[in-house]
Amino acid sequence: MAVYTAIDDPEAYFQVRAFTGNQGTLAVTLDGDTDMLPTMVWIKPRETASYGTKVWDSVRGATNYIETITDAAEGTGLSGVDSFDSDGFTLGSYRGANDSAGNIAWCWKESADAGFDIVTYTGTGSARTISHSLSAVPHFIIQKERNEASNWKVYHHKNTSAPETDYLTLNTTAATDDYADYWNDTAPTSSVYSIGSAADINGSSDTYVTYLWSEKQGFSKFGSYTGNGNADGTFVYTGFKPAYVLFKQTSASGEKWYIFDSKRNTFNLTNELLFTSDLAESVNTTGAPIDILSNGFKIRGTDAAGNASGSTYIYMAFAEAPFVNSNGVPCNAR
Repeated sequence: MAVYTAIDDPEAYFQVRAFTGNQGTLAVTLDGDTDMLPTMVWIKPRETASYGTKVWDSVRGATNYIETITDAAEGTGLSGVDSFDSDGFTLGSYRGANDSAGNIAWCWKESADAGFDIVTYTGTGSARTISHSLSAVPHFIIQKERNEASNWKVYHHKNTSAPETDYLTLNTTAATDDYADYWNDTAPTSSVYSIGSAADINGSSDTYVTYLWSEKQGFSKFGSYTGNGNADGTFVYTGFKPAYVLFKQTSASGEKWYIFDSKRNTFNLTNELLFTSDLAESVNTTGAPIDILSNGFKIRGTDAAGNASGSTYIYMAFAEAPFVNSNGVPCNAR
């Protein structure tokens, strides 16, 4: 029998939650059919500018946040995510996570079964390997220094033909660049990933956090595509109906990281949020709109943000439902 998916119930490991805040204490319950204790939450206000996406995770500890639009060090004391709960999280009064005009939260549960691991480490100043718990080769790695200001580093296995020699920067619009002292020009394995001696990835006595993902059939996909510059844009097959898509142009600088999800729009086209910006949500008409389909997504704009002719893009996607579950039952389109 064909194997269609490794995970029949994506909501056990990833959920998107749109919610209205109160700028006070607020317990946010995830609204999927399956209860999920999140171990990492990214939150962005939808309607109010001046607040970028921030990351909280249970390994660094609730209340400790890192902002994705800057190189700033880890912060505390915002009264953002105060706790991770059995089916959601509790917020304090910080408007950048609990805005009364509306917010969106993307929530993951750390699990080798779902291909997600959170690793913290202290730097040594010398090239080395860091252990992870995926029991599979990671395809997407995001790393950040915690105690000092430094840029976010991104490894993506489809970035170039030799991705271990290159990196992207999550908090900037820069194109792919080459630097041996980040991934030590060494591909990750099923047990470790390599880091070089650069201070912003392995400075002596400095502290760091790394988020690692490995593809799981029917649940997650970390791929690339080439733009065609046409409103009838590229179709990207994922093998599932996406709940979340993030993409970034890699072959040229100037374009931000864009996020789409199934909760802010329940029909196509989907509205974008800029991962590397403090701007509010944008209604997608001319920028980088996509259609979310039962087995992937299709680009519907001509802007260089997602579809410049001949340009290359990397993406990260997670499932709302597998295209076909393990019993051979297909999912519906939107």
